[in-house]
Amino acid sequence: MSASEAGAGAREPRLPPVYRLVAMDSVSSTMDEARRLAQEGAEDGTLVWAREQTGGRGRRGREWSSPRGNLYLTLILRPMCAPREAAQLGFVAGLGLVDALGSVIPPMIEVHLKWPNDVLLNDRKAAGLLLEMATTEAGEIDFLLLGLGCNVKTFPQETEFPATSIHFEGAPPSLCEVDVLEAFSRHFLTWVNRWLEDGFAQIRQTWLRHAWHLGEEIEVRVGEDELKGVFRDLDADGALLLTTPNGAETRVSAGDVLFREA
Repeated sequence: MSASEAGAGAREPRLPPVYRLVAMDSVSSTMDEARRLAQEGAEDGTLVWAREQTGGRGRRGREWSSPRGNLYLTLILRPMCAPREAAQLGFVAGLGLVDALGSVIPPMIEVHLKWPNDVLLNDRKAAGLLLEMATTEAGEIDFLLLGLGCNVKTFPQETEFPATSIHFEGAPPSLCEVDVLEAFSRHFLTWVNRWLEDGFAQIRQTWLRHAWHLGEEIEVRVGEDELKGVFRDLDADGALLLTTPNGAETRVSAGDVLFREA
């Protein structure tokens, strides 16, 4: 579908020319649609955007509530790097979204990044990122799917981690998902260029400046286990570094940072 099929009366997003917009009114999942297009040869920078998802999902297959009024997109990327390095694009996207939100919301709203892939407004989840990778038989990257869901107008009420929306936190009612899409497309491109030019070190340092509970004790779910420790740092690959109560240093490459009420 083309941008004109995104719904009657919908304003067409104005994106930098490096993107190829595929706009849809309703789709089961932008991730699934982008995967289909990527397998058919869609070029780097193809951006699948939908007004509504009927089967949206987040990390580990969790359901992602996707009513109209919020932002749902998946970007097809074909980075020329090793699969291990491509995972860094999740942190790049996080910074792009932080800057995008900072450009469209009131300055008093606190924006934080919760490892590994959530964006918080005033300590409540407003957006999530999802990376899925396909490789060739030789182990090289075929394509990378970068999914983003952002609560612009509404948010789910019954969630494990408290949720919110941009409007609930005080953004002007005139702000819509197209505004956020346009801002993200610009700021993500800026951070991708920095990553390509300077590597992950600068990305990591900037990400840490926005990190939720850096230097504080957190709890992380890893599989069926829960770890507790002080969030000290990210390593060169983006893994979480914890100091546990017994003083041991622990590296967590995949997991979920849990919410604990004070």
